[in-house]
Amino acid sequence: MIKSFGTKLSQKRVKKGTTTISSHIRVNEDIRAPEVRVVDSNGKQLGVMSSTEALEIAREAGMDLVEISPTANPPVVKVIDWGKFQYQKMKEQQKNRRSSKGGELKQMRLGLKIGANDLDIKIRKIKKFLEDGNYVRIAVVFRGREMAHKELGDELMKKVLDMLADSATVDQAPQFAGRSLSVSIRRKNA
Repeated sequence: MIKSFGTKLSQKRVKKGTTTISSHIRVNEDIRAPEVRVVDSNGKQLGVMSSTEALEIAREAGMDLVEISPTANPPVVKVIDWGKFQYQKMKEQQKNRRSSKGGELKQMRLGLKIGANDLDIKIRKIKKFLEDGNYVRIAVVFRGREMAHKELGDELMKKVLDMLADSATVDQAPQFAGRSLSVSIRRKNA
């Protein structure tokens, strides 16, 4: 059970880094509403009662009174263990962050004079990026006098795209920018 000595209670830091769950959750004596709707730790509704009665029920159970829905009329409070509640909220936030992460943009640079085996290795790496859900920008880089032979870059790009045709779709057509010819691809939807 958490003993409340002020408003710092709801701003307690979680162990990893500086993540705070919320500075708006009220616990125990911080709950200001005169009447609240009480839900016990099993999810059973105990009804509407005064805040002091609800706090007494929580103390008898050896738990805390946590305001779950402050905007409801009357506010909804739950009799739960505050530490466990914070931990579950933190884990839920981490899971949401992980699942909402979109694909990153990876880049693969190829030289105009790349050998067959080196090209195969790069193609395997690109396929791995695509399997992981990332977008890939493939750039054929021209050095020195190679700029005079842009058609060789077009041929190399066409060869690479043909090798990836079964696993990738072109997002952005090949474009010349500066000293490189680049194309953006993504995983083919099954």
